[in-house]
Amino acid sequence: MSYKTIIGLEIHVELATKTKMFCSCVNAFGGEANTHCCPVCIGLPGALPVINKTAVEYAIRAGIAFNSKITTKTRMDRKNYFYSDLVKGYQISQDDLPLCDGGYIEIELENETKKIGLQRIHIEEDTGKQIHAVEGDTLIDYNRSGVPLIEIVTKPHMNTPEEARLFLEKLRATLKYIEVSDCKMEEGSLRCDVNINVVDNETGAKTNITEVKNLNSFRGAVKAMEYEEQRHIALLKEGKNTIKETRRWDDAKNETITMRGKGGVEDYRFAPDGDIAPIEISHEWIEEIKNNLPELPHNKKQRFIKDYDLSEYDAGVLTASKELAFFFEETIKYINDSKLVSNWIMGDVLRRLKDEEVEIQDTTLTPKSFAQLITIVKDGKINNNTGKKVLKEIFDTGKDPEIIVKEQGLIQISDEGALKEIVAKVLDENEQSIIDYKNGKDRAIGFLVGQIMKASKGKANPQIVNKMVIDMINER
Repeated sequence: MSYKTIIGLEIHVELATKTKMFCSCVNAFGGEANTHCCPVCIGLPGALPVINKTAVEYAIRAGIAFNSKITTKTRMDRKNYFYSDLVKGYQISQDDLPLCDGGYIEIELENETKKIGLQRIHIEEDTGKQIHAVEGDTLIDYNRSGVPLIEIVTKPHMNTPEEARLFLEKLRATLKYIEVSDCKMEEGSLRCDVNINVVDNETGAKTNITEVKNLNSFRGAVKAMEYEEQRHIALLKEGKNTIKETRRWDDAKNETITMRGKGGVEDYRFAPDGDIAPIEISHEWIEEIKNNLPELPHNKKQRFIKDYDLSEYDAGVLTASKELAFFFEETIKYINDSKLVSNWIMGDVLRRLKDEEVEIQDTTLTPKSFAQLITIVKDGKINNNTGKKVLKEIFDTGKDPEIIVKEQGLIQISDEGALKEIVAKVLDENEQSIIDYKNGKDRAIGFLVGQIMKASKGKANPQIVNKMVIDMINER
């Protein structure tokens, strides 16, 4: 039997405006509970909302970046539902006239480019935050209430959790490029809901759609989708179905847990918000925003391939992160060797970032110090392995690479006279390796060079040592 998984996503993105959606309260993560509040964002009677123009501009930026049609005449609506962190008893959102209609994002699969369609992007306000105390009480912090959001709703075009992960990574990278959100999932500025069900390709039977709410990491989202995919398949095999419900991901148990039954859109009783005038957006303003949009990841990738002669893969990795792309271009201002810089970033730098689970901008490595290190290695002052050790030291201490090399006495020995005694001693101690080499076993040279590097504490120039070893063996 074969099955087809169908996945759609709803992504909530907090916009990086200075103030909230409908009031002048500061829009900032953290702060003492309930201090970034006013009568508007805590819903006191008589308080009137005033829409944040910058939030609308940021939403239009996202719509243009994601190939959406911008709606020139739209409005805000009231979405009615009860939840303890929703102070007014309704959320100001958009119903049938979203600011951005349609659109798509392209993801790169192994053998093809796949277009993931968008249904809409609309603007709305965030809710407060519930804090569940150990004693069983629930506390509410309204600092987040009224923070401007865009909700990006996809079409059900993804068929594997891996496709959804690629989509989310592309979406996050683009949002950071156009500077509308910091997309810090750990701070809640990007949250993802998953809608998933499975179809039996042979019988046509399909499970009901399950929604998994408020996933705050890509890892958690992928694991939740993988779990739900297998749960739905198991139900189909048993001739059963899942109820239409909302679930949440339990990271400790590695499973989804039922939260509540899922209602329909009619349960929200959408109605136009009478306190906010209809929104009219001029074509001139849309063009102005479009013309001032920063370079997008795809365009930067193509430019890196053309201008820096990089492979498509390397250019894709370097431009997947706005900060990494900036770091690369800043580094080559100090050393005009784009391929060498790319090789160092793709290898040791990315490995270090992955091991420490940090972003390049959060490290002590600067483009200038990185370029200095590469130059020292390129000029033969230290060898490649020593360069890796110096890179680690820069990450750990932030010291200048030239100071590290000087303090630790790491300058490479390239003088044959200085190396001759070490090479001769190693050859004298490894007669069998010499015999092996003369019998055609070339890898014996690698062993001997390694012993010399060890004896010189990594300071010997390996290219010169390799030549000296062969010459001195042939002289014997």
